[in-house]
Amino acid sequence: MIGKTFATLALAGGLLLSSALAQDTAPGSEPSAVPPDARGSQAGAPAAADFGAVRERASSLAALETLLVAQGGETVLEAGFRGNRADRATNIKSASKSVVASLVGIAIDKGAIEGTDQKIADFLRADFPADPDPRLFQVTVGHLLSMQAGLERTSGGNYGAWISSRNWVRDALRRPFVSDPGGPMLYSTGSTHLLSAILTRATGRSTLQLSRDWLGPAGVRVSDWERDPQGLYLGGNQMAMTPRSLLAFGELYRRGGTTADGTRVLSKSWIDQSWTPRTTSRFHDGRYGYGWFIDRFAGHEGFYGWGYGGQMIYVIPDLALTVAITSDETQPSARSGYVADLHRLVSETIIPAARAKGVEGPPKSL
Repeated sequence: MIGKTFATLALAGGLLLSSALAQDTAPGSEPSAVPPDARGSQAGAPAAADFGAVRERASSLAALETLLVAQGGETVLEAGFRGNRADRATNIKSASKSVVASLVGIAIDKGAIEGTDQKIADFLRADFPADPDPRLFQVTVGHLLSMQAGLERTSGGNYGAWISSRNWVRDALRRPFVSDPGGPMLYSTGSTHLLSAILTRATGRSTLQLSRDWLGPAGVRVSDWERDPQGLYLGGNQMAMTPRSLLAFGELYRRGGTTADGTRVLSKSWIDQSWTPRTTSRFHDGRYGYGWFIDRFAGHEGFYGWGYGGQMIYVIPDLALTVAITSDETQPSARSGYVADLHRLVSETIIPAARAKGVEGPPKSL
């Protein structure tokens, strides 16, 4: 286990996550310059001259721990601040929802899951309540991916009670319907945890094994991952990977689902589906697809995963640009205004530097 990343205590045969690390708040609902540490700039990945201003501005953000920028497949900036390094695993929090969504896409590509319209009852019927709401039989895999299941959220104020339950899958499924399936976005880690359970039941393998086998060829490695009382890996939170691995995950999407040498890992059609707006967050009006938020940055369409505290992965396809950011995992990022600072860092500093470098990517439709 990684000391900084996870802290767990066994209590009365159950699992209790430490309050500092069990934060799970819907992105947007949350509630002096320091020079970069020399150890954070790794050999072989120097900052390009155009990105010097990026490093300087990033160093002024007290919560920012690591920043990596790749353009056209080349890492043009890798920096760690205040003793943090890009080769050390950290908790990416809810940015892991984007990772879980990618595993669902690969499972569909491989035929283990029929598609996003498949009903979750095909996998989870044994965990339904004794007298289930009929709407539970209407919930699809796609509804879970887009946070439109309609079930009461397990995030925010409900998170503590949910992870204190004896069975996280059954607890998520027994919650009352707040809206009909396919209705408004209800950001909930319970939804992505149900996806983790579906992946395990569809393949007979753990989601940690799947992540390492399926995403490993693209340079993505999950170092550690919390599990529920039944041993299922927590879909959508408490996942550890290095910032370099997080950048590699973004690059997989930026390349259209292939490794750097062209090996197909994830279908391009799945990326297009994931980056199609399906709903809108009621907290900050951000559009949402399958595990990714969608917005515009300095006039460019961008896609991003967002974890508590400011764990971020940005992909700007038309600039062939990928940005990975890790931050202090114990502090909120929305109500503090910090995530807005990160968006501005991308829009006002990183994108101008990328434009100056003159590398362009293919149109999203190709």
